[in-house]
Amino acid sequence: AGMTMICQYCNKLAKCVPNEEIYNGKRYGKSYMMWYCKPCDAYVGTHKNDPNKPLGTLANRELREWRKKAHRVIDPYWKSGEMKRVWVYTRLSRYFGKDVHVGEADEQMCRQIIEIAPELMKLSKEEFSEKYPRKDL
Repeated sequence: AGMTMICQYCNKLAKCVPNEEIYNGKRYGKSYMMWYCKPCDAYVGTHKNDPNKPLGTLANRELREWRKKAHRVIDPYWKSGEMKRVWVYTRLSRYFGKDVHVGEADEQMCRQIIEIAPELMKLSKEEFSEKYPRKDL
């Protein structure tokens, strides 16, 4: 049996569906399977259409907007080649003291990412390592 996903908004089971069910009959992307709670309009994509590999947690419209805003702040740092993607997430993870994935972030974490990322990313490697030393988790 595969995994199940419970909607954090209504505590009912979400379904894994092709994304045309969400996007008015139009299928988008190579990975088009999504976990979906229709009553809450909450959904999250999957990795390579694998229901066992959701890209994060279910998000309603409001949380999806916060996650997009967080991505708009942090993605340019690695998309521009300024730093490696893994290093952007390493900095966030060390700052928060836990693994950070925008797809799993709640509104509060998104707000914090948006607020702290510019300062965090402009530190040199040396400044960053001094201020946020690696902790063996």
